[in-house]
Formats: sequence, structure tokens, C-alpha cells
Amino acid sequence: QVQLVESGGGLVQAGGSLRLSCAASGRAFSYKSMGWFRRAPGKEREFVAAVRWSGGSTDYPDSVKGRFTISRDNAKNTVFLQMNSLKPEDTAVYYCAANTRYYSNSYYSPTLYDYWGQGTQVTVSS
Repeated sequence: QVQLVESGGGLVQAGGSLRLSCAASGRAFSYKSMGWFRRAPGKEREFVAAVRWSGGSTDYPDSVKGRFTISRDNAKNTVFLQMNSLKPEDTAVYYCAANTRYYSNSYYSPTLYDYWGQGTQVTVSS
């Protein structure tokens, strides 16, 4: 089993920054990738970022590319999401996810992920 606990959400003004953390426990040796997703009220779940556990290469959608950075600390089994130049449209609940099953060319699909955190709220005021 894998347990994921997010932290670091909160309220920030547009243009500000936040750093989310996701502490993972259990089966760290089996991670293929870790990802961040978000869900805004009334919208579908959206891919935000992913990092390959081995090698550290990353994936981002155009909506956050250049503003968000995902990173990981393998020794501490922790994944981070640094969010800069935040916009009101970034307001959402942010979820950390772990993929222990699949290697893929890209890791944007939520179906790849088999473990999810409880989510942390990010609110960006205009």
C-alpha cells in the first residue's frame, strides 16, 4: 500500500507563489512516476505535472508550463510542486498521485495512477 499526504495549499493573491508537498509512504521502490492533478468546481480533473521517479524527467500541460515546476526527493519519498505566477484560474483542489504499475512515454493520464492523496485546496484571489 502507498499513502500520500499533501500539504502546502492555501490562499494567495494573483501573481504569488505556493509550494505543495506530497509525502509518500510504502512501496517507494515501485514508483514509476508521481503526478499532480487538480479539480476546480464544476470542472473535470486536470493534469498539472508529472515526474519520472527514475531519471526525473517531467511532463506539463501548456496551461502551467513555465510557471509550475515538479520535483522529487527520492531519499525522502517526497514530491513537490512549485507554483509561481499564480492566476485565479489555478484555483482548485490539488491532488498528488502515485503510479506503481506502468511505464509510459508520458504520464498525463490519470488512469496510470493507482494511489491518490486526499487533496489540498489552492485559492488564488484576483
